[in-house]
Amino acid sequence: MLASLIANCKMSDVDPVRYLAKTLRALLDGHPKSRIDELMPWNFAPASSLAA
Repeated sequence: MLASLIANCKMSDVDPVRYLAKTLRALLDGHPKSRIDELMPWNFAPASSLAA
């Protein structure tokens, strides 16, 4: 399961470590289950957009 998550991050041009850290933080902070789709790797800001 973890390998699949990392592969999805790479396909979405997302840093897996940053994604996991931000996603776990969001869950701990009470992100609503009804909006879990917002936490999927393909909806996460790509790593390349951080260059600005």
